[in-house]
Amino acid sequence: MMVSQQLRTDLIGAIPNLRAFAVSLCGNPDRADDLVQETLVKAWSNLSSFAEGTNLAAWLFTILRNIYYSEYRKRRREVADSDGAIAARLATAPAQSGHMDFLDFSGALQKLPADQREALILIGASGLSYEEAAGVCNCAVGTMKSRVNRARNRLVELLAIVSSSDYAAGADWQSGIDSLIMGQRFSRTGSD
Repeated sequence: MMVSQQLRTDLIGAIPNLRAFAVSLCGNPDRADDLVQETLVKAWSNLSSFAEGTNLAAWLFTILRNIYYSEYRKRRREVADSDGAIAARLATAPAQSGHMDFLDFSGALQKLPADQREALILIGASGLSYEEAAGVCNCAVGTMKSRVNRARNRLVELLAIVSSSDYAAGADWQSGIDSLIMGQRFSRTGSD
């Protein structure tokens, strides 16, 4: 595309106003210069979308504002860690143990009697209340509570779980296992 001399002159003439606007947005003169430069590069590469005779300054201000807010949204999710202290503390458990724990859990779940497995899944995994689950299974609420309690206790035995740290910490499914097996407790005493 052939760029007219007037358009080039208008682009250069807009720089002081762009810089003032950029400083007002970010409050940092160095960052403002970067924003103006990014704006001009983006505008130059998209000159074909600008209709001569329309408001060039408004078009440039819009580009600058969009660049600023896009970067702001990205930086808002970042954490300053100039010395690397935060990164040094980050650790992730290997995925293999979580997968193996899930396989163990799945196998143990299949060893439960069908009525206990069904009760545990309705209450722990599906989130039904005891009353709703009892209605689904056509049994008394007390029977449903008993089945869930026996299922949880049997899973704890089968998996040799004493606390939640006995299975993969940080696994995607761990919080679900906490409610499914353990309910709100980590011991096999008491009732739900």
